[in-house]
Amino acid sequence: MDLIEYRRSAPERARVKDLMALVPKPVEFALDVGARDGFISRQLTRHSAWVTALDLEEPRIEHERIRCVQGDVTALSFSDASFDLVLCSEVLEHIPGRELHSACSELGRVAKRYILVGVPYKQDIRFGRTTCRSCGHANPPWGHVNRFDELRLKKLFPDFDVVKTTFVGSSDADTNFVSSALMDLAGNPYGTYSQDEPCTHCGSTLQPPPERHLWQKVFTRLAFLTRSVQKPFIKPHANWIHMLLKKRSRTH
Repeated sequence: MDLIEYRRSAPERARVKDLMALVPKPVEFALDVGARDGFISRQLTRHSAWVTALDLEEPRIEHERIRCVQGDVTALSFSDASFDLVLCSEVLEHIPGRELHSACSELGRVAKRYILVGVPYKQDIRFGRTTCRSCGHANPPWGHVNRFDELRLKKLFPDFDVVKTTFVGSSDADTNFVSSALMDLAGNPYGTYSQDEPCTHCGSTLQPPPERHLWQKVFTRLAFLTRSVQKPFIKPHANWIHMLLKKRSRTH
């Protein structure tokens, strides 16, 4: 994925604008989890005196008030209550199984006051699946292994109260069991093969599918027809949900 082009897109600009509008003031120390190219970290310097940018590989961000750190959100190396604000956007949807609860627990542990979370909203992770050419398994789009709504996000942070929730964008990218199964049989020719995320099963880089056989083209056509029957009943929903949470005061 071309991150520069992605950052310039209208949906991305709207997402970042909404996220920054939720940042509480004042904030002295902020943590940006999943910093990638540092775009969000730089935005945070407008609201926070000091920003720590963390990713699985140490980010490369040239800024006098940004500290770059290599780390894993499921096992953060920071002390308890190290940051006034912990921002975690476009990360939790990638974390599988029990590791998701570990990650959210760690976010809560290092947050002194606030957590700001951004994830895709009610995403149908069957839509846009890919097929790995190395192991043959189907993968969710963009490596998103989790689906979120308001209730699930709240439950992941039991020691925090919701301050504000916002929704950004619109999507009708939903499918059904039959259509997604037919696409799997067809080799998922229209999946998100431009993604940076590797196969969730074997770790191989995802490659665009080869030329389809006639029977795969038939399955593809049937998949589209099956979804077209469903489409009039699909209600559009937001692309993203952003939730600002505040740590609950302990009473003695």
